[in-house]
Amino acid sequence: MEKIEHTTVATNGINMHIASIGTGPVILFLHGFPELWYSWRHQLLSLSSHGYRCIAPDLRGFGDTDAPPSSASYTFFHIVGDLVGLLDHLGIDQVFLVGHDWGAMMAWNFCLFRPDRVKALVNLSVPFIRRNPAMKTLDSWRALLGDDYYFCRFQEPGEAEKDFACVDTPILMKKLFSAFGPELVFIPKEVGFRGLKTPDTLLSWLSEEDINYYASKFNQKGFTGGLNYYRAFDLNWELTAPWNGLQIKVPAKFIVGDLDMVYHMPGTKEYIHSSAFKKDVPDLQDVVVMEGVAHFINQEKPEEISAHIYDFIKKF
Repeated sequence: MEKIEHTTVATNGINMHIASIGTGPVILFLHGFPELWYSWRHQLLSLSSHGYRCIAPDLRGFGDTDAPPSSASYTFFHIVGDLVGLLDHLGIDQVFLVGHDWGAMMAWNFCLFRPDRVKALVNLSVPFIRRNPAMKTLDSWRALLGDDYYFCRFQEPGEAEKDFACVDTPILMKKLFSAFGPELVFIPKEVGFRGLKTPDTLLSWLSEEDINYYASKFNQKGFTGGLNYYRAFDLNWELTAPWNGLQIKVPAKFIVGDLDMVYHMPGTKEYIHSSAFKKDVPDLQDVVVMEGVAHFINQEKPEEISAHIYDFIKKF
């Protein structure tokens, strides 16, 4: 880990912290919530040893990267703009793109907006979400799952933050990392996120050192930046109307765990295994469902995920 270099780059009006290691073709890693560049620590070390330059930023709102206060500053366009600016600053023309959770969603949109900058894509956990022009995504989820669905519960500014503050941050991190199994997460208002079960033992793939690293960064930055990704979701729906129906035109591989909550969202499993996914992503070359793995797949099964990434990108 001491070989990983940390720098700050000015891009798109913010200062962005990046962790990087290695030389060669570039792999750009995009993390999710409640995560940091640190979520890719295993892949940075593994893939740099195969002759790649691995770069993992703290995305806007997270870790040591700036966190504008308004949720309107967290659209797909802001995040992709940050990343294009980062690549321009570093003089990098094209990258292999790897995303997980929100990072996967940003990666799909990166490929939608700027396919010229992406050699190939490996996305984890979150498949492409086809825009429904007739209804905002959040409205459809509310209608399907109700207001207690965690994604809906994150919408009210300050509410989740106040809830999170009732729990020591290391305990909260353990709750959040263990919550995303096969069952959908519903948070009744009177119970709150503090009511999430605390695991009896530390998850096998996380150490106390890992938990403390995450907790220290979220204690410094707070959670509002990360929660603003959820709060910008309807704005994303409005702004992406010109791209409605456009296909992802880069070679892609998709990996999900069979115990991942996202895989068990209504309609998701059917979409992933149907021709619809391939219609939206014509150059989708591989779909992998890993058995016995939940949401935080790149940390739960680091060696396997690193191997999956390497086996795919070495072809290009």
